[in-house]
Amino acid sequence: MANLLQATGRGLALLLGALLVFVSGAWGALALWYQLPGGIAVRTLGCALWVALVLALFAIAILRRTWWPPGCYALLYALLLAWWSTIAPSNDRAWADDVARLLGGEVHGNVVTLHNVRDFTWRSDADYDAHWETQSYDLDHLVSADAVLSHWGSKAIAHAMISFGFDDGRHLVFSVEIRKRRGQQFSSIGGFFKDFEAILIAAPESDLIRVRTNVRGEDDYLYPLAISRETMRALFLSYVRTANRLATAPAFYNTITSNCTTVVYRMARHLDPGLPLDARLLFTGYLPGYLYKIGALDHRRTLAEWSAHARITGRARASRPGEDFSRAIRVREAP
Repeated sequence: MANLLQATGRGLALLLGALLVFVSGAWGALALWYQLPGGIAVRTLGCALWVALVLALFAIAILRRTWWPPGCYALLYALLLAWWSTIAPSNDRAWADDVARLLGGEVHGNVVTLHNVRDFTWRSDADYDAHWETQSYDLDHLVSADAVLSHWGSKAIAHAMISFGFDDGRHLVFSVEIRKRRGQQFSSIGGFFKDFEAILIAAPESDLIRVRTNVRGEDDYLYPLAISRETMRALFLSYVRTANRLATAPAFYNTITSNCTTVVYRMARHLDPGLPLDARLLFTGYLPGYLYKIGALDHRRTLAEWSAHARITGRARASRPGEDFSRAIRVREAP
C-alpha cells in the first residue's frame, strides 16, 4: 500500500511538473516570438532554441532522475523574466494614422477642452479622410451617457465604448483601444505579450460607431445608462484624467487586465467602490446583463427587451452621407 501511495505521489509530481514546464515554456516561447528584436527569422530561431532547450532539460530530468535540469531551467526562466521586465511601453513609434495622436484635456470649471479629438470620414479601413480637432464641452449641458457594444464575431465578445450626449445634439464617444503600429494587425494573443500600447480615442459617433457598423461589418448595440448627471460628469472627467495619464505615462494594452471594459470598470470603481467584479467584465458580449444587475439599465424593461431595443446596426447602415448620424441611429419606427 505504501509503495502504491509513493508511486502515485511520484506520478502526480511528475504530471504537475510536466504541466508547469509546458505552460511556462509555452509562455516563454510566445514572449520571445512577440518581443524578441529582429525579423521573423530571428524570432523563429529564438523560439525554436528555447523550445529545444526546455525539452532537452525536461528529458534529462526524467531519464537521469537528477535535479540539476530543473535548477538550470529555473535560472534560465528567471533570466527570461528579467529581460521581460525591461520591455517598457512607449509613445514614440511609427503609429497607424487612426491612432497617431494622443488625446489630451484641460478642465476649466465646467468646461473641458479636448485636444486631438478624432473625426475621420471612413470609406474603408484603408481609405479615409483624416481629421483631428480641438473641441470644448460644457459639462453643465451633459444630458446622457450610453454604453455602446460592438460585436464582430462571438456573442461573448464585444468592444465596449461610452458615448456622452449634450443638449446641443453633439455626442462624444470614448473608446479604449490598441495603439497599432503602421501595418500592424490586432492579435488577442499578442495582447497578452506587450504587443500593443493602449490608447484612449475620443470621437463623434459618426467616426467611432460608424466605422464599425458601416465599414467593418460589426453589429452594434446602444444602451442608455440610468445614471445621474453627477455620475455622468464624474465619468467624463475620469476619461479626461485617463487620457492625460496615458499621454505622459504610456501603458500596455492587455487582453484581460487592461482592455476596453476593465479600464472603464476601474474608473467606475473610483466613483462607486462597491461595484462588484463579474465574469461579464471579461466576456464583454454579456456586459448588458452586468449593467442590468447593478441598476445601470432601467428596470422598466427586461434584459431581453433591452437587447432587442438596443440594436442600432440597421439604422446606422441606412444612414446617408451628410445626415446627422447620432440622430439617425436613435430614430425608431413607430410600432
